[in-house]
Amino acid sequence: MFGALVAYLDSIKARDPAPRSRVEILLYPGVWSVVWHRLAHRLFKARLFFLARMVNHLARFLTGNDIHPGAIIGRNLFIDHGFVIIGETAEIGDNVTLYQSVTLGGTDPANGIGGKRHPTLMDGVIIGSGAQVLGPITVGARARVGANAVVTKDVPEGATMVGIPARQMLVDITAYQRDFVPYGTPCRDAFDPATQKLEMLQCEVERLNKRLGEVMAELEEHVKRNGKDGEDQERGCA
Repeated sequence: MFGALVAYLDSIKARDPAPRSRVEILLYPGVWSVVWHRLAHRLFKARLFFLARMVNHLARFLTGNDIHPGAIIGRNLFIDHGFVIIGETAEIGDNVTLYQSVTLGGTDPANGIGGKRHPTLMDGVIIGSGAQVLGPITVGARARVGANAVVTKDVPEGATMVGIPARQMLVDITAYQRDFVPYGTPCRDAFDPATQKLEMLQCEVERLNKRLGEVMAELEEHVKRNGKDGEDQERGCA
């Protein structure tokens, strides 16, 4: 058990440069949110629903994170800062990172129908601050969701999603193999999908202009050559 705790703290340190020691990480509210949730989830599975909800409400009061006791959470979940909401039927894989104010929300909350209502996050997913992942969708392994994005459709493995509604960034699919990127996406305007499309159009226009210049040069050379050949023929006839 001690070894598992050390491995968990080391996994957080690998994703957060702020802590100087494992002991400092033990002060993180996200760590205690996971600890309280483990207890609440056991009570929930034992059908002690009222006690599970009591633990859930106590944890929310102490940590600022609201994780429903029914949510299924894998190993090494890192909740950075807080104010995260995770719904009842959410499923989270291993080594997932959630930044502040993330919501894993459900659809049709008022129709009284149960079943799967919340998202599933596969291993290694990164959700940026303020992002909303809504409904019984699946976010593929090592996918990234940028800050304040709203995701309502399945996300492919390794994809990077930004915007409202979330759109896949125009990057190589192998980008998910790169090192950990905080907040899900690089913090530069060049990585906005709309900006990328404009840049692609600009490149296409430049390519067409270059080709047009080459064609015009070939045409001028052809005209000059034909004109010279015509003058030579006139001199021969004379």
